[in-house]
Amino acid sequence: MNDSYKGYRGESLDVLKNFSALVWSDVEIETDSGVFKGIILPRSETADPHHIVLKLRSGYNVGIAAKRVKNIKVEGRKEAHYKIPEKEFPYDPVKPKVKLLGTGGTIASRLDYRTGAVIPAFTPGELYGSVPELADICNLETEKLYGVFSENMGPEQWIGTALAIGREIEKGVQGIVVGHGTDTMHHTAAALSFMVQNSPIPIVMVGSQRSSDRPSSDAALNLMHSVKTAAESDIAEVMVCMFGPTSDEYGLLHQGTRVRKMHSSYRSTFRTIGDIPIAMVSREKITPLRTDYRKRRKDKNVIINTAFEEMVSIVYYYPNMKPDIIDSLTDNGYKGIVIAGTGLGHVNKPLYPALKRASDKGIAIYMTVQTLWGYVQMYVYDTGRDIMDLGVVPAANMLPEVAYIKLGWALGQTNDLEEVKKIMLTPIAREITEREPSNGYLIYQGGLPEVEEFISKYWK
Repeated sequence: MNDSYKGYRGESLDVLKNFSALVWSDVEIETDSGVFKGIILPRSETADPHHIVLKLRSGYNVGIAAKRVKNIKVEGRKEAHYKIPEKEFPYDPVKPKVKLLGTGGTIASRLDYRTGAVIPAFTPGELYGSVPELADICNLETEKLYGVFSENMGPEQWIGTALAIGREIEKGVQGIVVGHGTDTMHHTAAALSFMVQNSPIPIVMVGSQRSSDRPSSDAALNLMHSVKTAAESDIAEVMVCMFGPTSDEYGLLHQGTRVRKMHSSYRSTFRTIGDIPIAMVSREKITPLRTDYRKRRKDKNVIINTAFEEMVSIVYYYPNMKPDIIDSLTDNGYKGIVIAGTGLGHVNKPLYPALKRASDKGIAIYMTVQTLWGYVQMYVYDTGRDIMDLGVVPAANMLPEVAYIKLGWALGQTNDLEEVKKIMLTPIAREITEREPSNGYLIYQGGLPEVEEFISKYWK
């Protein structure tokens, strides 16, 4: 297909040819429902043949049904090159040195109009070209470790990232930022919390929910917040830095083992579960919300322990679950199973024989709760006690994904199940807390007068 109509076919191609409107043309499209002004974008090779895609003046893209087009007025052609501009990052001997490790994701990305997808793009010059404010904060160096979306992150990448962090701490950087896709960022944050212990500097994970070509992108502000935290904060923890409220007032710093992505598209998707965030961060200041975090130090002492057993699974219990789910894990050589059980940590009785068989074969089995908030309390009902008798160990208030990561890490240390249990139930990075604070569980139900009055003050 001629690049002049790249990706278009069928009725959409016919309409464009009829009005001599090429891809990248600046146009005014009249339809039976109104007039749209913008630039005609290429289509994905797998897209349908019925729509024309227009980048509006606002920066958003819209699909226009070809059959509804009455006229296209071509006002010019502005072929776009979606390459992020590169500028040499300036050096200031007074400013702290921060290392940004890239793994991929939307925080450093560009559009691939062949597929219509966002693909990783990562260089120091691109970041400075996109967010020049970073130079006001620190001397930034970058290293691309991986170029994958977060669904493709796993033990290999967790280990590689932890080792890279260890090398950078040894070199004496003042802070580390890890660019990461948001979908599994909380898994990697948990992995780094166990693999990188006693860090003397901040380790800040950051991503963005919306790519840089969108006017509502959170990429730039998240980058500024995370780099400021890495450069200036005294919080020497593994943290996730993302939008706090839906507006761009401030970001939040979440503990790496108590954070979870809670909305598929909101910019304020991450929240601390069962506790409160460590701090708020804006372009002007960092405001701690608690005081029990590990403090920045001037030494380079850090514990890097990347041993990890990959044959661990997490099972989300559902009513009428059959025992073959557990049996398949046993038969396939899995060494650890984390269950996200109902209520206080329950599963149905048909699973009991399969759980007993797994336990007898030396598989480490831990129970968490799919409610996310709250503790496993398996002593309350006979069901819970019976399940513990089968060899299932309650995992307190560890989040299911965190328990999955920690169990893999614990089994990487030892095959002794008693030692594994000791590791699992001994807090390392607040993955288990003694109690949940009164403000650690807040879910407001919209529509109620008092709630609507409250959120109206903050919703922007």
